Amino acid sequence: MIYEDYFWDFDGTLFDTYPTMVEAFVKVFGDNQIKVDKKEVYEIMRRYSVGEAINWYSKDTKLDKKVLRRHFDEEDAQLLDRVSSFENVEILLEKIVKNGGRNFLLTHRDESSMKILKRDKIDKYFTDYVTAKNKFPRKPNPESLNYLIEKNQVNRKKAVMIGDRNLDIQAGHNAQIAGILFDPDNIVDASSNPELQIANYRALLNKL
Repeated sequence: MIYEDYFWDFDGTLFDTYPTMVEAFVKVFGDNQIKVDKKEVYEIMRRYSVGEAINWYSKDTKLDKKVLRRHFDEEDAQLLDRVSSFENVEILLEKIVKNGGRNFLLTHRDESSMKILKRDKIDKYFTDYVTAKNKFPRKPNPESLNYLIEKNQVNRKKAVMIGDRNLDIQAGHNAQIAGILFDPDNIVDASSNPELQIANYRALLNKL
């Protein structure tokens, strides 16, 4: 294998959550009489974050961003059961473990992310995880990564962060590990200089 330890983002990396996230976003802003462009919302989320999308669409309003975020999280949580993993994710996780490697989950979601892993019976492939419950700073701050790395005695030279946004790769680099950018629709400008950029997991399977 190229690496021994793989740190995975949840949204848009392990699971295709953007369709439901956009749906939740449209609902929240619609409830506030603000029409949003679904395609633009998706692109802002993919390139940057949900927070940036909220900032963009609320900038000329008097709406409270914290309230909008709370309502978004509530709507999004109700839709989470509908999400599915990307093609070849389970095969890849299993192969990493069979080859002697380890998988870790690094997400800003709450414990619901672990419930989805258990629902799909892939939680068994993960050695450890960090969720919103741990209250670490958001990526690209490397504190959450460093916590998992140190707790599990990870060799940084043989570890990689996998995510669908530049901030995931930046977090990896800030923790002195490599980064793989998963960009299935090729819309991210890879300014974070990932060690590898892939559009599907078959490309990564071939390297294991």
